[in-house]
Amino acid sequence: MSVTHDGKTYRLVMFDLDDTLAPSKTAMSDEMVGLFRELLSGSLACIISGGQYGQFQAQVLDRLGDFPDKANLHLMPTNGTRYVRWGGQSWDTVYAEDLSDDQKTRAMAAVEAGARELGLWEEQTWGPILEDRGSQVTFSALGQAAPVDAKAAWDPDGRKKEALRAYAAARLPDLEVRSGGSTSVDITAEGIDKAYGARRLMEIVDLGIDDILFFGDRLDDGGNDRPVADLGIDAIAVHGWEDTYAKLGAIVRG
Repeated sequence: MSVTHDGKTYRLVMFDLDDTLAPSKTAMSDEMVGLFRELLSGSLACIISGGQYGQFQAQVLDRLGDFPDKANLHLMPTNGTRYVRWGGQSWDTVYAEDLSDDQKTRAMAAVEAGARELGLWEEQTWGPILEDRGSQVTFSALGQAAPVDAKAAWDPDGRKKEALRAYAAARLPDLEVRSGGSTSVDITAEGIDKAYGARRLMEIVDLGIDDILFFGDRLDDGGNDRPVADLGIDAIAVHGWEDTYAKLGAIVRG
């Protein structure tokens, strides 16, 4: 089972979720669902994203439905701090690198203080700004349920997120602080990012760096997809799900 791109063969295709497979916090489109099912019929695939498992369920699994190739799909919520795969009867958690209560408390305090001090604590929000995702604390400037257009307009050049990330990172030296989606900052245990998730997956599924092809929209310096490329994994930069659909379609459908 494999796919071929630029003359190289890959056993697994790995994806970011928000703004790569679907708009932020939005379900996959009918077109992407069809293409993704085709991919899974002939290759392994993994989704690794800052979102919690409930978002994977709503954005991907509910849309894919009862597809026959569940065993080919690997899910890594909260930036690879969790790993979930099909166990034959249900989606089972293989590991979860949960933060301690103390780490969660300090992470939330630091990112909230930074947002308020930097003028990034917004009055109009949609849903929770701070979330305890077990293995990750996430700050979402406009709330988890903010409209896609509002998120896109909030920080188009990424400067706000970077200022907040740097503020929190300086005060949380024992934790990993990274820019997440369009309005979010993610905090995990030290040394745990998408590269950690990719390494764990390679160990568990017996893959090498050359076996994986990665699609992500945040491969820039400081972006939360960059650690995967820094491992040496071949990466394709995309700008939204439509771009992913076009580039993945060329690979899967020829």
